[in-house]
Amino acid sequence: MTITYIGLGSNLDNPIAQIKMALAMLQELPLSQCLQYSRLYWSASLLPGQARYCNAVAEMETGLTAEQLLDSLQAIESRQGRVRAEKWGPRIIDLDILLYAQQIIHTERLIIPHPELVNRDFWLYPLAELKPDLMIPGGQLPIERMISAELPAGLELIP
Repeated sequence: MTITYIGLGSNLDNPIAQIKMALAMLQELPLSQCLQYSRLYWSASLLPGQARYCNAVAEMETGLTAEQLLDSLQAIESRQGRVRAEKWGPRIIDLDILLYAQQIIHTERLIIPHPELVNRDFWLYPLAELKPDLMIPGGQLPIERMISAELPAGLELIP
């Protein structure tokens, strides 16, 4: 079994409900178990003019390969109605494999660690909440040392 971290995001059609639905569907994945998930966060969109995103991170244990997990996550996205119309466009649900154990994977379909992980506060803060001493493969610092004590502008906890 492999420990993996999944980033969740939504900014359409009741984002909080979409994240909760995706978390429930993660529990149904074969050979997998959701161990814990972070609190929910609002984050500003990366592109101007879009609604803010609801984000979370889930820690899972899985017997699926990284490619099988990617297929399963994309199936959840499809079940929730995700349409891939534009890169970084608004979305009902977005599920990303952030880390897959301490593996470095680079295929045509999949790059792990996620190439933007260290640049995304909406993933770093929830990750630090789950596993503050987590090291990103190839990184020099644990997650907790990559973030500040205060949430940055544009990121807020959802009560």
